[in-house]
Amino acid sequence: MGLDASFERVTLELDRPFSIARGTQTEAENLVVRIADDGGMTGVGAAAPSGHYGETADTVAAVLPDLLAVVEEVGDPHALHEIEARMREVVRGNPAARTAVSIAVHDLAAKRLGVPLHRMWGLDPSEAPKTSYTVGLAETERVREKAAAAVEAGYPVLKIKLGTDRDRELIEAVREAAPDARLRVDANEAWTPRETVRKSEWLADHGVEFIEQPVPAEDPEGLRFAYERAALPIAADESCVTLEDVPAIADRCDIANLKLMKTGGLLEARRMIATARAHGLEVMLGCMIESNAAIAAGAQLSPLLDYADLDGSLLLAEDPYEGVDLSGGTIRLADRAAPGTGARRRSE
Repeated sequence: MGLDASFERVTLELDRPFSIARGTQTEAENLVVRIADDGGMTGVGAAAPSGHYGETADTVAAVLPDLLAVVEEVGDPHALHEIEARMREVVRGNPAARTAVSIAVHDLAAKRLGVPLHRMWGLDPSEAPKTSYTVGLAETERVREKAAAAVEAGYPVLKIKLGTDRDRELIEAVREAAPDARLRVDANEAWTPRETVRKSEWLADHGVEFIEQPVPAEDPEGLRFAYERAALPIAADESCVTLEDVPAIADRCDIANLKLMKTGGLLEARRMIATARAHGLEVMLGCMIESNAAIAAGAQLSPLLDYADLDGSLLLAEDPYEGVDLSGGTIRLADRAAPGTGARRRSE
């Protein structure tokens, strides 16, 4: 058996500027990996690097040749554990780069078996939660309009980015525009611990479900302070990057928010989910702004989750790949006609 691996850089324009407490972006650069076997089947994956975690498109492009060489040397897409273990030996950092290769190998392995990836794992697609749709920071009226448009498009769960001196005004505007929507908020490390506790009171009054990463990851005791005193559950995102972080946050939050681009691979993501469960945490899977070449793989994991935030591809003006149908926030995994992750190039 022989495998041929390659990658390309793609610049993805956003449908509109997307802002969080740390800044604004109008485009995202992904690196798409393709791994083909000698029978003509191809697995697809993608990296969506984040500078916040010390990774860029340039660093991913620099290490992908070494990672793809591992795949070609192993030569068997079903040797998933060996491939991920050897990739960790070759490249210790750059988790998004390793994730892209892991997704592509998993996609190819499931395609060779003729089944969707969730079926290869034995997961029940009916257990998938709905994904939230993110409303980024903007002027208050614009946030109101975006929330109303998301609900009109059928998305019943909204994640609202906060971290400004207008946070209460923004939530009031969203609640007016979407009175029946389930709301979650994400401060992206912008609040102090005491501010988190104070804001949690009125957020609870507005029916918010939980608060994601209110305090800086560099302040673990501040996260504990917020967790012990806030009126709402706390989700840890920037504080939960690696498998080793999961036990450390177990007494500091209610929900572990994983992202494939932080984990370094699908097998590691499944280990982190199991570890979070063992420590009594609920689990959410989030994403960066990603092509369906990556989002589709996260969707395949969704039956293992309590919460999903897999809207990265929904924020794009155009995606060269299509994937799992997420319209209306429902993750539709039951189609056996789409083996692998379900991602495919639109022209194919």
